[in-house]
Amino acid sequence: MFKKLIKNIAITAVVLPVLMGSAFAAYPDKPIKMMIGYAPGSSTDIVGRIIANDLSLALKQPIIVENRGGAAGSLAADATAKSTPDGYTILFAQNGLAINVAANPKLPFNGQKDLLPVVGVAATPHILITNMNLPVKSVADLVAMLKADPGKMSYGSSGIGNSDHMAGELFLATAGLQAIHIPYKGGAPAATDLMGGQIDFYFSGMPVGLPLYKGDKVKALAVTSKNRFSGAPELLTMQEAGVKGYEMTLWQGIFVPAGTPPAIIKELNNSVLRILDTPEMKDRFQKSGVQIAPMNTQQFSDLYFSDIARWKVVIEKAKIKLD
Repeated sequence: MFKKLIKNIAITAVVLPVLMGSAFAAYPDKPIKMMIGYAPGSSTDIVGRIIANDLSLALKQPIIVENRGGAAGSLAADATAKSTPDGYTILFAQNGLAINVAANPKLPFNGQKDLLPVVGVAATPHILITNMNLPVKSVADLVAMLKADPGKMSYGSSGIGNSDHMAGELFLATAGLQAIHIPYKGGAPAATDLMGGQIDFYFSGMPVGLPLYKGDKVKALAVTSKNRFSGAPELLTMQEAGVKGYEMTLWQGIFVPAGTPPAIIKELNNSVLRILDTPEMKDRFQKSGVQIAPMNTQQFSDLYFSDIARWKVVIEKAKIKLD
């Protein structure tokens, strides 16, 4: 009896790892949910859906996009953080996540422990746009108008604490200006109100703002990156336009809940990096106004955690209010 027990234990010790390996080899064997914390048609939604489409083909399983807008992306992040860490719920987020974690200690999840960065996808500047009726032709003109009527003009964002909101706050803080912030539930509704004249300017994400600029539906004054944007090289950077020291980009990438097996993280990371390296994806990103920026898990983790630290300093120094 004892010998038989030992034999069974030995067989289990050999077979169990094989079975576990086979179980992982099947990943994914059912649809994956991609959470996006912004409205359909927003910059992050546009890029997320491009990735979801090609990642679905690569993994041979449907990827179902769920837009759960609100609270600057925190609703989707919270839902992902509290989901089962099995690779079947993933989050497509942007640097608004790092900003929220830096600025809001009352989030319902721990942004530095409950979510794991998997792979970086893009790092694109914002584009400063105004409605066609605003009598400005340059950033200097906009600054002059803001100085002439402090606190009277308005600017939009896709929500409090989001990347485009912070781009506007940095502009005001750096140039010593005042304006009214009007938050929306996504970039698309903010752009719609901009075109309708309900707000005066907006630091839009490129996928939303660039087509409007190219279609002569808005004016574009500058981009927020250190260097000019290849999709619109005629536009000055904010620094070239006279706002010294101003620089900001919108990064985007995939996160999973803490506790997700390393093998699944590796599979997602490798699959995304492979599709980002295809000519078809590079062309699609360029046409969408997105600056592709592939980052492996370590690189994306370094960016995410350093951005949290950076925004803590910026928010405190500039006394930016996110309420």
